[in-house]
Amino acid sequence: LVMTWYPTLCLLVMTCYDMVHYGHSNQLRQAKAMGDYLVVGVHTDGEISKHKGPPVFTQAERYKMVRAIKWVDEIVEGAPYVTTLDTLDKHSCDFCVHGDDITLTVDGEDTYAEVKREGRYRECRRTQGVSTTDLVGRMLLMTKAHHSNLDNSNYQQHTDNFGKGPKGHSPWTGVSQFLQTSQKIIQFASGKEPQPGDTIIYVAGAFDLFHIGHVDFLEAVYKLAEKPYVIVGLHFDQEVNRYKGKNYPIMNVHERTLSVLACRYVSEVVIGAPYAVGKDLLDHFKVDLVIHGKTEVFPDKDSSDPYAEPKKRGIFRTVDSGNSLTTDDIVQRIIENRLQFEARNQKKEAKELAVFEAMKRQVEGAVSGASARAAH
Repeated sequence: LVMTWYPTLCLLVMTCYDMVHYGHSNQLRQAKAMGDYLVVGVHTDGEISKHKGPPVFTQAERYKMVRAIKWVDEIVEGAPYVTTLDTLDKHSCDFCVHGDDITLTVDGEDTYAEVKREGRYRECRRTQGVSTTDLVGRMLLMTKAHHSNLDNSNYQQHTDNFGKGPKGHSPWTGVSQFLQTSQKIIQFASGKEPQPGDTIIYVAGAFDLFHIGHVDFLEAVYKLAEKPYVIVGLHFDQEVNRYKGKNYPIMNVHERTLSVLACRYVSEVVIGAPYAVGKDLLDHFKVDLVIHGKTEVFPDKDSSDPYAEPKKRGIFRTVDSGNSLTTDDIVQRIIENRLQFEARNQKKEAKELAVFEAMKRQVEGAVSGASARAAH
């Protein structure tokens, strides 16, 4: 039963949420739509290492990332890897929710077997076109094609090597092209207009691989005003590549849009924002403050200062979030632990494939038995 201080229907999601991306956020959005109050259990580093392999982010980073997703009401730190009825009851939850893939223990057991048997399990659809495996593969490969053309043979060969076990692909792990739709943006967007008395704050950047450094910055920006309305300007991929160089961005602008919209500190996103924060943009959105972090400000194509206009108006400020983590740092973590991550994903793939084959044999056996009975 739901405790009296909770709303009518309480749902529990248990997860690692390593490399939190818009696919995870979409799972939480769907879960929240099934009830009134969403509790998210996040596993420790030790539990993830035992059952899956080394996490990319620390548990403290993962706890904070999940708290920043706007559909989450409460998180449980150090949640057990296997979800039991006791876990649901302890946190006063009616059901647990998971995606339509499968999560296995180190022994290859379904972590939701008990709650499924008791009818306290609900399922949501996995978001096509993104996975932690895919993102890690992009970082290891870092080709200019990774965010625009998944048909690229080098990329496909690399992701096959990275995520594929010796006996083929699991249906729950793999790479497919992400296709943006207007409906998906609507589902993620708040839909709220600025209200009288709101302080309209504008920030701009790539926000690539949306991570805890971005969250800390946006939280610091959000706290600058009593009634903040934070608008994030996202630069197009070509613009990001111009000033970031190498083979950035890792995520394309459509993926970055959903990642930023899922953050509870963000009210609106400008997709393909101009690099220079000029008069037209400031007047159109009636911007009160323009904020930049402590990272370097790269000049515009004509070598001018992209923040010249807000500085002229006296509305430009820099904010120190206290977190120096960058997308470069995350890529470096992946590269330094490349062999561990490759082994982790191949092991995960092999376990999933074994379960999938067993499920297929079970279905085939049931169909065969039904046909035999019908023949008699």
